[in-house]
Amino acid sequence: MSLELGLQLYSVRDELEKDFAGTLEKVAEIGYKNLEFFTHDADKGMKIGGMTASELKKALDKFGLNAVSMHVGPLDDKNLEEAIAYNLEIGSSGIGYSIAFFNNKQDVLNLAKELNKYGEKCKENGIDLYYHNHFQEFKKYDGEYALDILLENTDENLVKVEFDTYWAIRGGIDPVNYLERLGKRCHLVHQKDMPAEILNVSAFDVINENEEIGFEAFSKVSKPEYFAEVGEGSIDIKSIIETVQNIGAAKYIFVEQDLTTKNQLDSIKISCQSMSQLLDAYQIK
Repeated sequence: MSLELGLQLYSVRDELEKDFAGTLEKVAEIGYKNLEFFTHDADKGMKIGGMTASELKKALDKFGLNAVSMHVGPLDDKNLEEAIAYNLEIGSSGIGYSIAFFNNKQDVLNLAKELNKYGEKCKENGIDLYYHNHFQEFKKYDGEYALDILLENTDENLVKVEFDTYWAIRGGIDPVNYLERLGKRCHLVHQKDMPAEILNVSAFDVINENEEIGFEAFSKVSKPEYFAEVGEGSIDIKSIIETVQNIGAAKYIFVEQDLTTKNQLDSIKISCQSMSQLLDAYQIK
């Protein structure tokens, strides 16, 4: 299975806010074809960029773009039904649970139960449900990473993983080793880069593992200067590509630039060029 390049549109959220359709066109001109959408206010109704699903599908077709998946939040029973219908109409086959915070092991177990329920509903409708990690999933409860607990208590046929390699590193994890542990459960990958000069690579060098991790704590380790465009940082992306290819379950690797010190469109252009070169050079033909 060849690994295709995509873009998580959160990377250009400010540009989308100014001109949604125009930004989609620029994204296509830069060279991206496969897109992952996002909504952080699904409880207010499913309209991405103010568009109905049919309107968005027309825009995608116009610019030669492909909807692969969508991060949907907040996610509950009602929002999920609307999200499934919207995704199916635009041609997307995946819904991502984009972020979660835990105060204790029971919070992790409670989320696992919810994810199983959502995953079953998605599967019934031909949609895959993905869990997307940040660093806090590598906090330990009773000696186990939160992400391991989550995966052990969810059905691998219902809940798949969208692995963010940068945030794994920020959790003190070797992304290649963890990808190998995930095996065929990892179907999507998020890639960005990290400045070589960054201090305290592990977020747990800044945040005490006993501290409650919420958005306030998260913001301490999520600043523009902590991120780099693909190819301009220190992450061994070559090994990540080769590992994902060897596992053979993932079809897409998305550029996701959480924050940047550059213009967002300039940022994704740099990453597109670098990722395209890396994929051409290192993926299995």
